[in-house]
Amino acid sequence: MTSVLVPAARFPRWVANFVASHGATEFVVREGALAGVAADGSDFTARLPFATSYDGPPEAGALAAALQMPEIWGVLLVRKGGFAVARMAGGVLEEHKIGQRHVQGRTKAGGQSQQRFARRRDNQARQAYEAAADHAARILRPGLVVTGGDRPAVDEVLADARLRGMRAVEPWLAVPDPRRKVLDEAVLDAQALQVEVTNS
Repeated sequence: MTSVLVPAARFPRWVANFVASHGATEFVVREGALAGVAADGSDFTARLPFATSYDGPPEAGALAAALQMPEIWGVLLVRKGGFAVARMAGGVLEEHKIGQRHVQGRTKAGGQSQQRFARRRDNQARQAYEAAADHAARILRPGLVVTGGDRPAVDEVLADARLRGMRAVEPWLAVPDPRRKVLDEAVLDAQALQVEVTNS
């Protein structure tokens, strides 16, 4: 099974290509998603972003048209090398902050030197996560947030008591160290349909 993110505007074309590749396809709505099973046994399941359930007609165009943006939502990307936080108003970037923190790489030294080095790395990472939490608490609002980067790092930031009102939703975004371009792409990916495909 493969997972892909498909912008809503491109989803009808994606389905048309699926049918062209795999043959006549039967569409059905189940468990809040649009599913398609092709003549050759291949199938897909497409879900709306922001944990939105779909209960409309079993048609690609109808699913794409059902996408509604939350009034306020957020993006939180965290890795050891940096973070990006964004507050969105619908599809508009309202406020954001991108920060880099230096966290030393691993060392091949052994013994006490290696232990000191590991403690220093842990302290640097903790400071980076604290900075991310500070900005997230300032910029984000209670509600939905799409997350990505390094899972333990994101979990540590979201554990901050000031962020208790945030609810992380799929998709999980596998991103490199956050920069502005990475954040812009993450914002688009967060709004895309989540499609799981199994090719027979």
